[in-house]
Amino acid sequence: MDSIYDLIVIGAGPGGYVAAIRAAQLGMKVLVVEKESALGGTCLRVGCIPSKALLESSELYYKTKREYGMHGISVEASVDLAKLMARKDSIVTQLTKGIAGLFQKNHVEHVAGEAKFTGPKTIAVGDESYEGKAVIIAAGARPATLPGIEFDGRNIVDSTGALSFDEIPESLIVIGAGAIGLEMASVWSRLGSTVTVLEYMPQIVPGLDAETAELAKRILGRQKIKIETGVRVTGANADGDSVAVTAEGKKEGDPPRQWTAGKLLVSVGRRPNTETLNLSAAGIETDARGFIPVNETLETKSPGVYAVGDVIGGLMLAHKASEEAVAVVERLAGRQASVNYAAIPAIVYTDPEIASVGKTEEQLMKDGVDYKKASFPYAANGRAKALNAKEGFVKILADPDSDKILGAHIVGVHAGDLIAELALAMHVGATVKTVAQTTHAHPTLSEIVKEAALAVHGEAIHI
Repeated sequence: MDSIYDLIVIGAGPGGYVAAIRAAQLGMKVLVVEKESALGGTCLRVGCIPSKALLESSELYYKTKREYGMHGISVEASVDLAKLMARKDSIVTQLTKGIAGLFQKNHVEHVAGEAKFTGPKTIAVGDESYEGKAVIIAAGARPATLPGIEFDGRNIVDSTGALSFDEIPESLIVIGAGAIGLEMASVWSRLGSTVTVLEYMPQIVPGLDAETAELAKRILGRQKIKIETGVRVTGANADGDSVAVTAEGKKEGDPPRQWTAGKLLVSVGRRPNTETLNLSAAGIETDARGFIPVNETLETKSPGVYAVGDVIGGLMLAHKASEEAVAVVERLAGRQASVNYAAIPAIVYTDPEIASVGKTEEQLMKDGVDYKKASFPYAANGRAKALNAKEGFVKILADPDSDKILGAHIVGVHAGDLIAELALAMHVGATVKTVAQTTHAHPTLSEIVKEAALAVHGEAIHI
C-alpha cells in the first residue's frame, strides 16, 4: 500500500474534481484517479463546454446571414470550419489545464489510469495500490446507442463525434430530441446542414413541461430543423458516404419508414461507467441498468464509499453532480449539507434556450396537486424587442395556498440565466409575490420573470 488518503475520488469530471478541491480546502489529503489524459470529464472535454463553443460560433454565423440586415449591417459571411473547431479545442485545453492548476494550488494528488476496487476502500491503478478513509465514485457516463445501430466514428457517431466533423455534412439525421440532440442539430443546421431529428417520445426533451416543449418545437421548426416525434427507430446502415435509417410505420401494418443522410448522430441517453470498476470487490452491486444505488446521504451499500453524478442516475447534469459532490465532502468534514433536488435547473442551449426547474404541469396533474399558473411573453418586453428575441415565454406554476413556486419553465433568449432567479426562489421558499415585488432593472429580460410572477395573481402590467 503506497499511501492512505482521507479521500480517494474516482473520476475528474464536474463531480470528481469539485469533490477533490472542496475536500482539500477542508484540510483533507486527497487523491484523484482519472483514466483520461485530460481532466474535466465528459462535460469539459467532449460535452458541455465544446458544444457551447460550437453553439456560439454557429449562432454568430447564422445571425450574420439572417439578422444583421435588419440592423442596417451588410456583411458577407463564410465558415472556416477548421478555425471554428480550433477555437473550440483551445477553450477546452485552457479549461482542462485550469483544473490541473487548481489541483496543484490545492495540493490535490492526481494519478492517471483506470481505477479498480480491490477491497472496500482500496483502489488499484495499474501496479500501484491506494487506500482511502473514504471513496467517492464519480466515474460519469458515456453515450448509449440503440439495438441494431453501431457507432463507426465516421458516418454513425455519438455526441463526441458530432463535435468534431471535419466537413459540414450536407445532411444529418439526429436520433433523440433531448438536450444533446437538439443542440447538435442546431449547430449543424446553422452551418448549412439539412437536419432531421427523430424522437421516440411524443414530444421533444422528454420530461419537459408539454406546453413549453411544444412552443420550443414550433420555434425550432421555423429554423428549418425538421423534427418528427413518435418515431421508433429500428436500425441504421452506413453505405459509402450515406446512412439509411429505418423506423416502424406510423400505424400498425404500415410499411417501415426510411430516411437517408450523410451523417447520423445517435443521442439517446447515456450509460454509467461502472463495468470496469470491479465494484464487487467493494461489496457494491449495480442495478439492471448499471447505476449504483445510494442512500439519502449518497453512500453506497459499502460504508464509506459514496457515489455521485451520472453513475447514480437521475438528472444527468454537471451541476447536479457538483452539488452532490460538495454535499458528500461537507458531511465527511462533519458539516451539515444536502442537495435540494426540487430546485435543480435544467437547460437546453438551443436558440432560443429552453430552461426549467421544479415540477411540470403534467407531473402536478398526475400527483393530484392543485396549482395556479401564468405566463408572460417575450414579445411584450422592450429589451427582447431590441434584441430581436421576441419568441418565447416565462411560465410559473404556483401553490394556490402558500404562493410558493412549484415549477418554472422558460423558452427564450438567455432562459438559462433567467431560470436562476426562480431556482433561487424555490430553494429559499420565496413566494411568487416576493418575486413580483422585487425591483427588476429596466429594460432587462429579467422583467419577463417579474411580469410572469405578477400574472400569477392577475396583476401583469404590460399585457
